[in-house]
Amino acid sequence: MAAMSIFFVLMMYAAWSSVFSLGKVALQYSPPIFLTGFRMLLAGIILVSYLWVAKRSDLKITLKQFFSLTILAFFSIYLTNILEFWGLQYLSAAKTCFLYSLSPFFAALFSYFHFKEKMNLRKWIGLLIGFIGFVPVLFMQTGAEDLFNAFAFFSWPALAVMGAALCSVYGWVLLRLVVKDSAVSPLMANGTSMLIGGVMALANSPFLESWNPLPVAAANTIPFLKTTLGLTVISNLICYNLYGYFLKKYTATFLSFVGLLCPIFASFISAIFLGEPLSWPIFASTGVVSLGLFLVYQAELKQGYVVKKTPEPVAEG
Repeated sequence: MAAMSIFFVLMMYAAWSSVFSLGKVALQYSPPIFLTGFRMLLAGIILVSYLWVAKRSDLKITLKQFFSLTILAFFSIYLTNILEFWGLQYLSAAKTCFLYSLSPFFAALFSYFHFKEKMNLRKWIGLLIGFIGFVPVLFMQTGAEDLFNAFAFFSWPALAVMGAALCSVYGWVLLRLVVKDSAVSPLMANGTSMLIGGVMALANSPFLESWNPLPVAAANTIPFLKTTLGLTVISNLICYNLYGYFLKKYTATFLSFVGLLCPIFASFISAIFLGEPLSWPIFASTGVVSLGLFLVYQAELKQGYVVKKTPEPVAEG
């Protein structure tokens, strides 16, 4: 029974990893900001509609809570997804997924600065090893990424995805504060932030992207709707809710380590469905990053920061 449950955890992360390949397909039909706005608005409407039917009392919020949710929407929905999908246009699905694996390290740094969690020598060593593990993948610049070199071995698309991971983690910090201090349910916080973030993206798209007369060509409407619906169902509805369910059975530490398999899953999925070549540096770097994260979590276990139940995460990717 336990083995079967762990198998479903693996399948959840495999499904979540497929979002990067599906996202590359969706970007063939739509620019990134419009794609973000349409998808998040759709997901927000579904979640808020569910609350309207199942728990209408959760929909009541104050003006102060609405302001907090707007800030949450800006970082966790608007910036996170626009940066991620802009970078995904020029990166492989596997590399994008791998760079997103910076999230646990950003979380450790945010916890240090925002929640005053102590950093001991083992944590700093773990963070250093983890960041070193990302360097070989940053050197891998192929295709259109070469046209967007920023400095040294950094490209603008890679920096955009790293920025998305940073905003995603900061969104988690904001969600933690909103749920704890403002007494807003996690589902309401995510549903409302998706609605607000989706509106933000759709409002900006006509000014930042080409609408001629619409951002999606008439011939691409059906493929766009299919891929966007797939992204919404897999990431926002199925995987997000499964993650919340598994947090009740496993520690966040265990789920974080299993999540490090995402770049491996993304590599195979993109190779099968997009024809992207397997990147062995990603496999090797994943091992190095895992070692760094292991040291960080070992230190947090001793300090008592890793607990069984944690707030539900902001939906990613």
